[in-house]
Amino acid sequence: MAPDWYPGARRHPSPHFDERPSSDSPSLLVLHNISLPPQQFGQGLVPAFFDGSLDCHQHPWLQRLAGVRVSAHFFIERSGQVWQFVALSARAWHAGLSCFQGRERLNDFSLGVELEGADHLPFTAPQYQALAELSRWLFSVTEIGPDRVTAHETIAPSRKSDPGPLFDWLAYYRALESHP
Repeated sequence: MAPDWYPGARRHPSPHFDERPSSDSPSLLVLHNISLPPQQFGQGLVPAFFDGSLDCHQHPWLQRLAGVRVSAHFFIERSGQVWQFVALSARAWHAGLSCFQGRERLNDFSLGVELEGADHLPFTAPQYQALAELSRWLFSVTEIGPDRVTAHETIAPSRKSDPGPLFDWLAYYRALESHP
């Protein structure tokens, strides 16, 4: 059995998950971006959102998130700090209505990584490095490989745009090839 928790992550379990169908194991990595409120970073609100403790009254924009229950397996801050919210063997609630290669219900067989960012802001070098290190580890413990990494915008093109046009896929793949 593969490990459930990434050794390089800050562990912060979320209650927003359920069990994967017994026939499914992680075979797809979905990249997202998130900032709460939009384009504001480093306030600790994403972990609070994923664990259900977000005070939606602390900013007017956050009020639209009241009662929303979502999570991702991982979150990578601008600094490169990796958080893990859901075990690999469990189904995080990150993909929503989506489709990949003709298959729906992507949460059943995917892992979600949220990058702290916004569609039209560049990501940081530490984020690319942390994402590459996490990805290499995931490739070693799951059925996911470099050809099974996709964007939220690709699996849900009519409703999502993340990680956005400034996510540098070439920088990501270069970082994957380099070893510290």
